[in-house]
Amino acid sequence: MKLTSILIFLCICLSTNAQILSEKERSILKDEILADRFENLLPELMDDTDIDMWLVISREYNEDPVIKTMLPSTWLNARRRTILVFYRNKAENTIEKLAVARYDVGKNIQSAWDKEMQPNQWERLVEIIKERNPSKIGINTSEYFGIADGLVQTDYKELIEALPKDLETKLVSAEKLAIGWIETRTQKEMDLYNILVSITHTIINEAFSNKVIQPGKTTTDDIVWWMRQKVTDLGLDTWFHPTVDVQRTDEELKSHIYSFSKGEKAKTILPGDLLHCDFGITYIGLNTDCQQHAYVLHQDEKKVPSFLSDAFKKGNKVQDYFTNNFKEGKTGNEILLKSLADAKADGLRPSIYTHPLGLYGHSAGTTFGMWDSQDGVPVNGDYPLHVNTVYAIELNTTVHITEWKKDIRIMLEEDGFYGENGFRYVNGRQESIKPIDWSH
Repeated sequence: MKLTSILIFLCICLSTNAQILSEKERSILKDEILADRFENLLPELMDDTDIDMWLVISREYNEDPVIKTMLPSTWLNARRRTILVFYRNKAENTIEKLAVARYDVGKNIQSAWDKEMQPNQWERLVEIIKERNPSKIGINTSEYFGIADGLVQTDYKELIEALPKDLETKLVSAEKLAIGWIETRTQKEMDLYNILVSITHTIINEAFSNKVIQPGKTTTDDIVWWMRQKVTDLGLDTWFHPTVDVQRTDEELKSHIYSFSKGEKAKTILPGDLLHCDFGITYIGLNTDCQQHAYVLHQDEKKVPSFLSDAFKKGNKVQDYFTNNFKEGKTGNEILLKSLADAKADGLRPSIYTHPLGLYGHSAGTTFGMWDSQDGVPVNGDYPLHVNTVYAIELNTTVHITEWKKDIRIMLEEDGFYGENGFRYVNGRQESIKPIDWSH
């Protein structure tokens, strides 16, 4: 089944509440997306970063985060020591994808080592490098971006021992290339991403409903485990344990430090509670990350109180100030500080801590603040914004509620795509608090 057919089938499955793609269908889809990335994305990234040879080296069960995103669907791990060699000949517009390993790595990467002919794996790698005589040899080392720092000490040491001095001098950090590979989304991936975020929203919508919540009995922990079970039942994965928390009129707003590091114990949900969740899924190599709000109606209420609805709109305002400042080439710190200033000038009390999203949940790429770094993030925040990238637009604004005689925090997170035509939410965003009517 071809990619387009699979995506159409997935859309039909979702609309009829049928089962998610079978393992075989997922495998086909994943490998087609990967082949497209190797053939069409990788050459462009190597040209942009001026690296004509890239070495990605890993051993089984100790995989480089980059190599994990390059393995075919039938490889859950590297095998023994797997050495991938990507060679870009820009003049001839070719890209070689070789494995110094006993096996082809799926259909995309061809084995280039016969152990019986050349018993030493490192010597075979040196032969391949010499034959192609690259100008720069990129390796995955990085001081600040963990995902781009996957070459472990032992493999690095053995690589250095194997390389002649004239080749060793060609080694450079492949940091920007590795980040580009991790952060850049193709059109085929975005076709799938739209569906994944829709699934995420659908699960949250059901979790925050009278199908799951019975005030006075249901706890926040009950909802968390309902979400985990729902994901498992659909044949998906969660990339982090979800959270559900409560803000209510008789409890003081907790500090950022408490909220982000301490967490809360399970609470029984009551009428009048403002609920908040943080939830994401993993499917076919991509991740989602969303935070939304719901309100448990009192029996005599027909809708969310206007003072809460108005507070929520302020959260949307912060989102707008932030995403309106997205501009290719601007750094995360520049966009963060401009957005905070814009929101504060409008009388808002914002905090922005948005992270790249995609092949990993907390992925590599442009960082826009952290909850405890609102003045900018050194190095990672200086990385510039690129097109065809996805972010978890994560932020909050503090609002004083006169009726409750206290502050509350509107905490939002929605998956957004930045492309040639600017910013868009992958599958829309929450624009009002969801009411939970449990009276009938």
